[in-house]
Amino acid sequence: MNKEIDLEADTIKVALYNSSHAFTATDNVYTTTNEITGTGYTAGGAALAGKAVTQAATTKWDANDISWTTATFTVAHGVIYDDTHATNDLIASIDFGGNQTVTTGTFTIQWHADGIITLA
Repeated sequence: MNKEIDLEADTIKVALYNSSHAFTATDNVYTTTNEITGTGYTAGGAALAGKAVTQAATTKWDANDISWTTATFTVAHGVIYDDTHATNDLIASIDFGGNQTVTTGTFTIQWHADGIITLA
C-alpha cells in the first residue's frame, strides 16, 4: 500500500508449504522453511500471469489461476510474494484448510471471481 510493490509489473509468485508451516504476524517475507518438495514443484513457487489491478469504487487485484502439472506432493499452505524485491515481501497467505494431496495430476489454485484481493 506504500507503492513498494507493483502488483502488475513485479514478478509475483506463489510458493507452497507443508502443514508444519505456521503463519504469525511476523511473517512478512518469503522463506524456504517448510516449503514443500515434490514432483512438478520448484522451490520458490510459480509466477502469476495475467496480473491486473482494476480501480473503481471496488478495487481488485486479480491474475490467472495457477497450476502445477504432472505434480505429486502434499500442501497445506501457500504464500503470495513479490520476487522482484530483494526482501521477497509477502503479500498474502493462503490456508488450504488442511493437507491437499495430488498424485501425478494437476494442482490448481483457482482465484475467487472477485479477485485475489478486493478493497471496497
